[in-house]
Amino acid sequence: MYVCICHGVTDNEIVESIDNGAQTIKELTAELKVGSQCGKCCQCTKKILNNKLLQIAEAQADVA
Repeated sequence: MYVCICHGVTDNEIVESIDNGAQTIKELTAELKVGSQCGKCCQCTKKILNNKLLQIAEAQADVA
């Protein structure tokens, strides 16, 4: 699904960027330009980021 219409960024691209090390909105904006124009995508981007980081933390906790 498209999250950022201004720059054509999808949820899958955001997740891939997080998988490759992005951990903040600032890093996602630098890499994908998400949230850098109208800002309407920021809330959805934050939700995707928080959910993915939580999944990563839970997976690491299960391994430890």
